[in-house]
Amino acid sequence: MRFEWFVSLRYLRAKRKQSFISLISILSVAGVAVGVMALIIVLGVMTGFTQELRDKILGINSHIIVQRFGGPIEDYDRVARTVAAIDGVAAVTPYIYTQTMITSARTGTGAILRGIDPTGADSVLQTKKYLKGCTLADLLPREGSRRPPGIILGSELARQLRVYKGDKVRLLSSSGPLTPIGIIPRIKVLRVVGIFQTDMYEYDSSMAYVSMATAQDFLEMGDAVHGVEVRLHDIYQARDLARTIEKRLGKEYIAKDWMRMNKNLFSALRLEKTALSIVVALVVIVAAFNIVSTLIMVVMEKNRDIAILKSMGASSMQIMKIFVYEGLVIGLTGTLIGVGGGLGVCALLERYRFIKLPDVYPLSTLPVTIVPGDVVLIAASAVIITLLATLYPSWQASRVEPAKALRYE
Repeated sequence: MRFEWFVSLRYLRAKRKQSFISLISILSVAGVAVGVMALIIVLGVMTGFTQELRDKILGINSHIIVQRFGGPIEDYDRVARTVAAIDGVAAVTPYIYTQTMITSARTGTGAILRGIDPTGADSVLQTKKYLKGCTLADLLPREGSRRPPGIILGSELARQLRVYKGDKVRLLSSSGPLTPIGIIPRIKVLRVVGIFQTDMYEYDSSMAYVSMATAQDFLEMGDAVHGVEVRLHDIYQARDLARTIEKRLGKEYIAKDWMRMNKNLFSALRLEKTALSIVVALVVIVAAFNIVSTLIMVVMEKNRDIAILKSMGASSMQIMKIFVYEGLVIGLTGTLIGVGGGLGVCALLERYRFIKLPDVYPLSTLPVTIVPGDVVLIAASAVIITLLATLYPSWQASRVEPAKALRYE
């Protein structure tokens, strides 16, 4: 063992009369451990929340939507073929999107009506895992059946309307024909064939699905659609592929990617993650000040020992290394304990999901996702901060003059 390591480890094992210094060292280790653990948990929770929210949004929405300036898309088959031929595009499907009034025998409310292709929407939208006791194929009319067309309601919307599977609802559109007595709203009777639940109140309380043919008939659109939804192989290529789609289709069309459509939400989450990380990182910095105070007290206590070591031939650099190593041991010990504690708590949160979130959040439990790069960055930053904290006390120790320190010994 090198001379510097031997002395630094010996100084860490305080004698009985120096137990106060030993206590401060333990508190310094605990401070670093708590800071590192808290930072890992905060980043894990924020990363998990962002990813879980992103997956829920992209589960019910496409990665890119293509629309035409000035109105519906008449030749959507050509548009769909052109978009599908682009590298990186996994699937495309047409859609109709409109606001309407929906009523039941008991009450009524506003809703967002989405017309989809029941045979191809599953390739773009991940609706299958959200449907309860039904499939998109139930929206298709049965041959020879006189039943009204089908509709799938969000769970909260169905609760507001107080309807169940098999009940009938009515759609009302304010853009009906103009008559001498005013505009007569269009009314269409539908049958509830299923319920979907995403656990996101915004969607569950306002969204309803019908088949493309039903939506076109209700809005009197003929064969036109409002746009084309696109699913990609890699969601992070959405911005580049949206620009490519616009170039292929021409200036008449616009393509919006999921990052652009949810920019404010994800920007706010990223800012919140950064702010929380800075706040929690202050715990590590406070622990670093504890290390500074600990080493300064050790230098004052070991003034005579330092003078003796110097008089025996130890250089100023060797004395400096002794206290750098001592602070480094405190920092590394605290960091390792903090990393282990943080990963352990995150594993428990991820496995048991025992922290429930209020209904105002789009998630029911607290999600956690650990990114190895974040853990490495946190551990490296903690070690660097504690290492920097050792420089001043170590420099002070290296400046001790043996003649002055031993004058009255």
